[in-house]
Amino acid sequence: MKSFLKLLVVLFITVTLFAGSANAGIDEGIAAYKAKDYTKALNEFKSLAEHGIAQAQYFLGRMYYTGEGVTQGYQEAFIWYKKAADQGNADAQVSLGLMYAAGDGVTQDYREAFIWSKKAADQGLSPAQYMLGTLYENGGGVIQDYQEAFKWYKKAADQGLDLAQFSLGLMYYMGEGVTQDYQEAFTSLKKAADQGNVDAQVMLGAMYYKGEGIAQNFQKAFKWSKKAADQGNADAQVSLGAMYYEGEGVAQNSQEATTWYKKAADQGNTMAQFNLGIIYRDGNSIAQNYQEAAKWFKKAADQGLTRAQDALGIMYKDGSGVAQDYQEAFKWLKKAADQGDAKAQYNLGAMYYNGEGVAQDYQEAFTWLRKAADQGNVDAQNVLKRIIKSKPKKIIVEDV
Repeated sequence: MKSFLKLLVVLFITVTLFAGSANAGIDEGIAAYKAKDYTKALNEFKSLAEHGIAQAQYFLGRMYYTGEGVTQGYQEAFIWYKKAADQGNADAQVSLGLMYAAGDGVTQDYREAFIWSKKAADQGLSPAQYMLGTLYENGGGVIQDYQEAFKWYKKAADQGLDLAQFSLGLMYYMGEGVTQDYQEAFTSLKKAADQGNVDAQVMLGAMYYKGEGIAQNFQKAFKWSKKAADQGNADAQVSLGAMYYEGEGVAQNSQEATTWYKKAADQGNTMAQFNLGIIYRDGNSIAQNYQEAAKWFKKAADQGLTRAQDALGIMYKDGSGVAQDYQEAFKWLKKAADQGDAKAQYNLGAMYYNGEGVAQDYQEAFTWLRKAADQGNVDAQNVLKRIIKSKPKKIIVEDV
């Protein structure tokens, strides 16, 4: 299930803080709230809420939810949201739905989340329509239905909600709930990206890079990736690093590539960690440093990235940046090989063939070399040919 944190932020922004009201106290409360005079706002809202004014009940619930001017209390927030929601207040209804979805102040219940979001969505509230799309897309409290998800995302997107525009673009891109259409995907993602939606900016950069739904344009791919990277998105930072490294859409600059990879790697991005390992291992743009290479390969390998596991295994085999250890080498190569990494399967076959880190076993060697060869690994294919021709003579199989 998608995180609802962004939707909570959007909901708080889209609530009409500037609208007039038939009740002067509400106007005064909203003005105080806008001015961050939470004490005054709390006094105004509490008095009116206790007299049954739905809008005041909603704002009181909101203040308890966020802890503005009052000790944060989800259960108290739920109580006031429920009072307002029961009177038909759409903002309170979707807020109640969000609390049910997140399990804040109440036992998590996606069905209740769906019911309350639907009430608000039927009143035209775009955050509620977006949430309803999310619930339909993921089967939260309702049977999964991509077409219904698409319908509700579109309603919210047509009102300009960037989260919905992104989700709508993604559905067009994936062909979920609608015929796959890269041009429509691009159009919707562009609307969201123009509003600063970081996920849409990442997707837009990728589409420009690949030429999906739009003519391929590395300069524009770089531009949108940079926007997302500047917002701290790790995937965009990796893309930016790769474009600097290859000189695509920007002048080639290995140092800039390293800088952006490091930003993403520090966030735990496995591809960035792996790429940093490659740069340190090969001495590209910075002084060659096998210990740093092994460190970054290990970080990515620990997260399950097969390419990093293979690279770390070879470093243990060769004793590069780490003490030579065939058993550690075998362990990491086996992890990657078991996940289907062809290069690791080849290297594992080599270790079995040569008896490194494991008892020599030609049959196991042949099995792993065959797995790699069947995936198109040329080294494995060539070695298998040599093995077959040389039988029973032993040949040396080297890692790659």
